[in-house]
Amino acid sequence: MKKLFLTGAVSLLIISCSKKENSEIQPSSDASTPIATNVSGQSLVEASDCMACHNAEERLIGPSYKEIAAKYSEKDIEILASKIIEGGSGVWGSVPMQPHPQISKEDAKKMVEYILKQKK
Repeated sequence: MKKLFLTGAVSLLIISCSKKENSEIQPSSDASTPIATNVSGQSLVEASDCMACHNAEERLIGPSYKEIAAKYSEKDIEILASKIIEGGSGVWGSVPMQPHPQISKEDAKKMVEYILKQKK
């Protein structure tokens, strides 16, 4: 039963956290795309697939934004932005976070700043 649950959870994670075909997030470093300098971290998070695995208040597949904000600080923005882009595993359990290479470093930092503002 436990094996069946884990297999289902991993399948759901892979499907829900995979790269969207028509991603609303455009890399801000792409010279052919107009750069929206006033795009908020919250709007970037909401436009991405983050909400499929994360929630502001409670743990879903991944940790809640409040849990992340409680564990990390402003000095971790660079590391967390890299984790959004490159993916990661092992910090919050056995289910890995899928990489999001379509998100620019600048946008990932804005997303992290928004998440860190969710402190309890």
